[in-house]
Amino acid sequence: MNVLPVQLFDAESSTFTYILIAGDGKSAVIIDPVERHWERDLAHLARLGLELAYVLETHAHADHVTSAGKLRALTGARAAVPSGCGIAPAELQLGDGDIIGFGAHDQIAVLHTPGHTAGSVSYLWRGNAFSGDTLLIDGCGRTDFQGGSAAALHESVVGKLFALPDATRVWPGHDYKGQSVSSIGWEKRHNARLANRGKDDFVALMAALDLPKPRLIDIAVPANRNLGLPHGA
Repeated sequence: MNVLPVQLFDAESSTFTYILIAGDGKSAVIIDPVERHWERDLAHLARLGLELAYVLETHAHADHVTSAGKLRALTGARAAVPSGCGIAPAELQLGDGDIIGFGAHDQIAVLHTPGHTAGSVSYLWRGNAFSGDTLLIDGCGRTDFQGGSAAALHESVVGKLFALPDATRVWPGHDYKGQSVSSIGWEKRHNARLANRGKDDFVALMAALDLPKPRLIDIAVPANRNLGLPHGA
């Protein structure tokens, strides 16, 4: 069965948060929650009668603070994070090929997709790819901080994400143009930065972007490495 996630949006950072509902209708996971919306997210779970099993992060975000630690404390959910992102307090440190089970039969596959950051991952569930900042709709995440690498991002997208079936839905970590979902097939053919572009050309393109430093990076990254909680909490 190919089902859709619940997609929620933070207008300040243009971040998407996703709630995935298990086939048993009782259990859920949440991907990339934002601190200022923890009450909203809990209200969605309560409204649908769902028990939160996991809080998943795609990477240590630089543009917002996560609510992972707060949601874990309030629900008893476990935090699952990429092993290369320095998020030590999480119960699960995820590597490429790991499987997260929730509900009666649901499974989420982990793909290590570095490039935006050294530890970035994407998640696959029921024909849906949650690509974080690795692959955006008609674009991709920047590669100039937190161990980022344009060459690694190109390899992640072309070698792993574009290798998925064309019908796979792409649910990005951000969108700045009012878009919400794409497909692997569309991105392979039309993505402005990556479609039919060789690695060397892509590396040169990313090097020429000259982007400003994220406004919250010095606050967000240290906080997110502690699941969004004050240090010592």
